[in-house]
Amino acid sequence: MKFHHQGYVSGDPRIQPAAGVGIDRPADLPEQVDVLIVGAGPAGMLAAAQLAQFPDINTRIVDRRSGRLEVGQADGIQPRSVETFQAFGFADRIVAEGCLIVETAFWKPDPQAPARIVRTSRVLEDPNGVSEFPHITVNQARVLDYFAEAMANAPTRMRPDWGLEFQGLAIADTGEHPVTVTLVHSDGPHKGQTRRVRARYVVGADGAHSRVRGAIGCTPSGDTSNHAWGVMDVLAVTDFPDIRVKCAIQSDADGSILLIPREGGHMVRFYVDLGDVDPAARAAVRQTTVEQTIARAQKILHPYTLDVREVAWYSVYEVGHRVCDRFDDVPVEQAGTRTPRVFIAGDASHTHSAKAGQGMNVSMQDGFNLGWKLAHVLQGRSPARLLATYSAERQRIGEDIIAFDKRWASIMAKPPGQAQDASELEQGYLQITEFAQGFMTQYQPSIITGPAQHQALATGYPVGKRFRSAVATRVADGAALQIGHEARADGRWRLYVFADAAPAGADSPLKSLADWLTQSPQSPVHGLTPSRLDPNAWFDLKVVYQQEHTAVDLGQVPAVFLPRIGAHGLIDYEGVYASTPGNDIFEARGIDRQGAIVLVRPDQYVAHVLPLTATDALGAFLAGFMKAQR
Repeated sequence: MKFHHQGYVSGDPRIQPAAGVGIDRPADLPEQVDVLIVGAGPAGMLAAAQLAQFPDINTRIVDRRSGRLEVGQADGIQPRSVETFQAFGFADRIVAEGCLIVETAFWKPDPQAPARIVRTSRVLEDPNGVSEFPHITVNQARVLDYFAEAMANAPTRMRPDWGLEFQGLAIADTGEHPVTVTLVHSDGPHKGQTRRVRARYVVGADGAHSRVRGAIGCTPSGDTSNHAWGVMDVLAVTDFPDIRVKCAIQSDADGSILLIPREGGHMVRFYVDLGDVDPAARAAVRQTTVEQTIARAQKILHPYTLDVREVAWYSVYEVGHRVCDRFDDVPVEQAGTRTPRVFIAGDASHTHSAKAGQGMNVSMQDGFNLGWKLAHVLQGRSPARLLATYSAERQRIGEDIIAFDKRWASIMAKPPGQAQDASELEQGYLQITEFAQGFMTQYQPSIITGPAQHQALATGYPVGKRFRSAVATRVADGAALQIGHEARADGRWRLYVFADAAPAGADSPLKSLADWLTQSPQSPVHGLTPSRLDPNAWFDLKVVYQQEHTAVDLGQVPAVFLPRIGAHGLIDYEGVYASTPGNDIFEARGIDRQGAIVLVRPDQYVAHVLPLTATDALGAFLAGFMKAQR
């Protein structure tokens, strides 16, 4: 956490000084905004928290609810999401609050007495150590609370505008604020009254029954599995030995349970198999009472007992798999002819089974992908064509999630007697683990994702996939840190420069690169960052030397990696790192000893890998989506 660079701070450093639209922020929703986000769910709140970092962008988020979510909905937080929380500054607190999911236990009918279940195996959640972050369960309401706190502490002092329901929108062909949105007060003293807001851009994060989606003519396509599940959060007394372990439970004749332990040490979520659904009588299954679902769970758990003392939340759903063919207002046949003004995210654009633990997690990545792009366009960093990459990238991910979810849902619903292999459930789980954790996303080449021409220089950082952290030692103080954890959701691109073997200050490809960064009009520091700002305001540069930190002379490190920042022109020492003895980042991430440049997007995905000498290629790549500032 960096502070004091604008002067001494005596209060909570997580509360940033109010700036721009955050100074005297009006309590009432203004008639004109830059970005209007509809829906205060995971996708909308993350996008809002990202945009809240930009003082000159007027963003508001509205929701038809009268206040914060209190109970129910999603609960599974995959490691990729915890990585994202780290960028927003609350990973440690939400992990401490959550329930750690370390392993999954598999229960099946006892071959000797099929009416009873027995544990057949246990599988580690992350057997390959893909992430240093855990899989946890926390109620969605608490996730939204943390994003609300991040928004409130940001320079814009953003908070949701509750009690406003979306009614419709119209997009004009001209004007700085071409999208006119009609809202109605759904709560409060103005209930029933209509108002209109004009916006530059609109984000529809208003759920599976999205009205924003309907307003721009997007139609989700897909199917349902005709299989129903009851989901309940309960406080119960039981002699089932794995009640605090994630379990996939298959009975012989009564269906299946996916059991998820919850935060607090006592609450448990049950996804209870309610069986196949007659398409002509779907309404009937939705009338299944919680008592009936508890009775079904008790049968599946035989010979163990389940005494439910309290039900905190209950719902019945069918597994639905739907995804829109586009995530913005530009029809497919018009792609490339105009730039989008309205976007959809989260459940508004894709829906899938809750048992896969993907809904909230994927939705948040939608918001992360879109938020910084809107900011860059609105601030004049990038041309409007950048916004077309949102639908291009996330629509494909939506399709991948549907394919994954169908596979997992069918495996979970299949009776044990129909399995081709006795370990089919376990094998299927192991095969989808890395995908489920959020680490299989890989964006294809585009204006913001380069080709993998030089991938051999950094094999541990596949182009298009998320930047996987590793330990490096900060030279200034000798602290061994996870270098990826230092990145914040501040909208900055990150340039990780892995040095060649030469010592600091010696003539080398690294020194030549530093000279180019300092002087070239194509440089992200010199040419693409306004002179009125700190040199690292838009691009965060970090250099990692191959030597131990005691062998790196800070006095010889090129000044571009030690920028002068803030009101007093203080030196930022947090950009110079060295290899950690016994945990060499070069070896851990397959970095070539000749050095490499790893360019990382604001949403933590690797955009390019290049040689230290490829300054022309780096400059040309950045020029493809960024505007010259000098």
